[in-house]
Amino acid sequence: MGRHSVAAPAQKPDRRFVVSIVAGIAVVGVVASAVFLWVGGHLDPLLASADEPACEQVTDLVIVADPSIAPAVTELAADFDADPDRCVQTEVRAQDAADTAAALAAGSLTADAWIPDSSVWIDRTTATATSLGLGAPAVEVGESVATSPVVFAAPAADAEQLASEPVSWQRVLGGTLPTLLPDPEASAASLAGLLALKAHSSADDPRQFAGAMIALGKSIPASTTAAFGALASASQPSVVVTSEALIAERNADDSVEPLVAAYPSDGTLLLDYPFVRIGDDAPAALDDLEQALHRATEHFAKAGFRGPGGTGELDAPGVAVSAPAAQPAADGAAQLEILRAWGVLTLRSRMLAVIDVSGSMEEPAENGLRRIDIFQQAAVGAMQKFSGEVEMGVWVFSTARNGDLDYEDLAPIAPLADAAHTQAIAGIIQSLPSRLGGATGLYDTTLAAVKRVRESYDPEKVNSVLLITDGRNEDDNGITLDALLAELEKMDDPAKPVPVIMIGFGPDTDLEAMQKIAKATKGAAYSASKPEDLSTVLVDALSQRSCRPDCG
Repeated sequence: MGRHSVAAPAQKPDRRFVVSIVAGIAVVGVVASAVFLWVGGHLDPLLASADEPACEQVTDLVIVADPSIAPAVTELAADFDADPDRCVQTEVRAQDAADTAAALAAGSLTADAWIPDSSVWIDRTTATATSLGLGAPAVEVGESVATSPVVFAAPAADAEQLASEPVSWQRVLGGTLPTLLPDPEASAASLAGLLALKAHSSADDPRQFAGAMIALGKSIPASTTAAFGALASASQPSVVVTSEALIAERNADDSVEPLVAAYPSDGTLLLDYPFVRIGDDAPAALDDLEQALHRATEHFAKAGFRGPGGTGELDAPGVAVSAPAAQPAADGAAQLEILRAWGVLTLRSRMLAVIDVSGSMEEPAENGLRRIDIFQQAAVGAMQKFSGEVEMGVWVFSTARNGDLDYEDLAPIAPLADAAHTQAIAGIIQSLPSRLGGATGLYDTTLAAVKRVRESYDPEKVNSVLLITDGRNEDDNGITLDALLAELEKMDDPAKPVPVIMIGFGPDTDLEAMQKIAKATKGAAYSASKPEDLSTVLVDALSQRSCRPDCG
């Protein structure tokens, strides 16, 4: 995984911790005289027309923007459209970048341009499209219209206590700074924060970063708003990983407790807001709008954003006037790798793992190892990454495996925090070569596995079936594919989803049937055509907490 260094401030922080606070009087009365500004690592006191000609033809533009910047873009678009010489009508849609990325990857996004809150969403869109078997979307990534550094947010009332020592990524790694991390699958700031954390972790001991992610994953707010709300009820003064712009936006609401921005004393990363053109045929008016957005630095500053290069001054409650030392969070590939690791390490799941032990699993793969040997290696690697909160059971299957049944229950679904249960599963994995034999009883096993998970459904967890196979259904006496799909559709309950995550391993798998099963259960179908792909595909599959059909 590529590493990304994070620049430290130019001067050594002599207990400068910064939390910026309130421009002037915006937070007056909240902490009375204890209104402070955190900058670089220590706490300092704050010193404070009806007459217009009709258009023969109007050009419609649709811009999708992340909700954090959409209001500012909407205001600029209104001014842009007001020019009677342009004859343009611009619609700005506020939509979470995660949802936009999914729609763009699937080819269902109708818009002329997109302004996400980080360029990493472009990498994630391409990865998702590839996993869906689609080509990369036709996009042109332009320059950023604004930026915002990744910072820590804290209630103004807790600023002095939290700043008793420099606030830094190192303190998060060491577990001495209580931190809430909004779900990085939906938050670009959180994902960039993990990248910064990785950059400050030990290169010789990967367990340090993994341990920090596990600790952060014990409580995962679904959104930044939820994380801000959780600060008030935290058992001890805590911070939230977020962006400077989101703090400024939060403090514009007089009805909520104001927050202050703490700028990491060991440097941070910068979220960019690129102007992304969608499709190949853009109207000429889109060029003019993009240029107008690039010229609007002062307008974006009023909304709490820094300039495209991370520079500029702000006059907003809770944030510093001057820009902090920050580097672009440009390593998209590294962020995606971190996201995969996060998904595995923090997965809250009840999973029934169903493993193909038909005779074909003894056949050699391209690298000379047997298919079952390759699966064992991948499974052991994945098991080592699970947190104790994961619950797992294990079945194996082939034709007539257990009397008339194609499947055999070897371990019940139970927490991996139970050392005896984890040891039992490890023993099962090691014993798989001795269990090989028979053909592939895929359809009967799939139906039975879904029913079993439903019997003990836990609404507090992601309940799923993970099925690994190297072949296609060979049980002529069992249920047909059409009958299986009909049964799965009949059993479907949106309130109790049981997605089936299917991994086809080797050249003989029936990917088409797997995709149909995945679609029927809102699961996912993966294909690992080469032996060396299995470990990566297995990790990808396990990291999907709420996956769309065929997402991997």
